[in-house]
Amino acid sequence: MSIEATKVEAASVWRTVLRTAADLVLPPVCVVCRAPIVSHGLLCGSCFAGIDFIAPPLCTRLGVPLPYDTGEPYLSAAAIAAPPVYDRARAVARYSQTMRDLIQSFKYRDRQDGLSLFTRWLVRAGSDLLADAELLVPVPLYRSRLWSRRFNQSALLARGIENDTGVPADCFVLRRTRRTASQVGLSAAQRKRNVAGAFKVSASRAHAIAGKSVVLVDDVITTGATIEACARVLKRAGAARVDVLALSRAVEPAAFVL
Repeated sequence: MSIEATKVEAASVWRTVLRTAADLVLPPVCVVCRAPIVSHGLLCGSCFAGIDFIAPPLCTRLGVPLPYDTGEPYLSAAAIAAPPVYDRARAVARYSQTMRDLIQSFKYRDRQDGLSLFTRWLVRAGSDLLADAELLVPVPLYRSRLWSRRFNQSALLARGIENDTGVPADCFVLRRTRRTASQVGLSAAQRKRNVAGAFKVSASRAHAIAGKSVVLVDDVITTGATIEACARVLKRAGAARVDVLALSRAVEPAAFVL
């Protein structure tokens, strides 16, 4: 065996020893319920069963499920009645109780042990968007909220996708120019007013999106007010295309086909 092969084998053995020791100190548990499992960063069977993944057939524009597969791209009635500013949206799963627990622990309790799992889910759910993407842009937080939370969950997701796909992420293209009220409990109209004028493309980064196919990354799509506001300013600044990729969507428009 060559010296290089010996070194590689020794390094592999040490990684296994260290991983085993780490598991003894911090045993792997379910990201949601903390039940013991076989490996870190995963869900137990019960919690996994509680995730309602969004799967084809989908509305080409909104990414919401359609009742039957037509064999070709179709739009939902909601997409035809009120076309969004963005071009396409995809989400991993509906905003069920399990997804709510996952995302809220991630955002508010600094539980990042599920980040690699989230990234894999996003890459799979957004495969058609990422195939054409030239840049990933996370939805930004206002500076005071970023200071208190210490991280932007959307930026972490974008960086994870970048590591898995090679599509570059730019966390400085979009800025939130004012602190907005929490969207929780607001109607669709109130949410839209709340985020109106709250986002801006940084002048020093505008060149990064000019003529580019951009994927906007967020954790949850509710009424779509935030992603619409972000997509609008990105397109005004010269983005050729703006798609949206999220972990979950809380409100699904009527998905029947016209």
